[in-house]
Amino acid sequence: MTLYECKILLVDDEAALSDMVGNLLKKEGYRHVDMAADCGSALKMTRENEYQLALLDVMLPDGDGFTLFEQIKKRKGSGLPVIFLSARDEDQARLRGLGLGADDYITKPFLSEELLLRVKAVLKRTYHIDDEKGTDRIGKALIDWGAGTISVDGEDEMLTAKEYVLLKKLCENRGRIISINVLCDTLWPDGSYGYENSLMVHIRHLREKLEENPSKPEHLLTVRGLGYKIV
Repeated sequence: MTLYECKILLVDDEAALSDMVGNLLKKEGYRHVDMAADCGSALKMTRENEYQLALLDVMLPDGDGFTLFEQIKKRKGSGLPVIFLSARDEDQARLRGLGLGADDYITKPFLSEELLLRVKAVLKRTYHIDDEKGTDRIGKALIDWGAGTISVDGEDEMLTAKEYVLLKKLCENRGRIISINVLCDTLWPDGSYGYENSLMVHIRHLREKLEENPSKPEHLLTVRGLGYKIV
């Protein structure tokens, strides 16, 4: 199991916050994010699905996150890691959540990057997942490195071997310009076929798989006279 294959349950009755957090997680690359607005719905979902992490609000319309956590824990063999999300910053509330066995406690409002870092830390620690990403997201495109595919709106396309190597190099240096010479050396390390025109063909094919409008790319950009970069 890779990091971004982990299934996450978000329980919060604030619709705007739930949508924001859900979209944030999906944009980061998490494929399976389910949402519930109350304890009853959350319990039903935990019975019907196997989650790798739950994000629980403390104050819910039909109970509280602490009680919900205890009910989830009563399920036989349930070792579901939990992060509490709460507007309450009192020491007693934080201590109660951690004392119940929660893995973390985040006070609202929180920084998006903070939430993503804490989610990643809990998942990696719990499931012994290494740092290697199983997927990357570029705009609407989800890249599955293990399968060698690009998925846009549920439609999968296979990457060729050269496209895979080229895209991997660009993604590993996201936001930075990679020179034409470096990219050619990456694709043709023996120097036998490292021509700029051939590189441009592979770039064009990648754009056709990545971009909504390949003729006006928004993510795989040409930096004139220097090279290319992913943003």
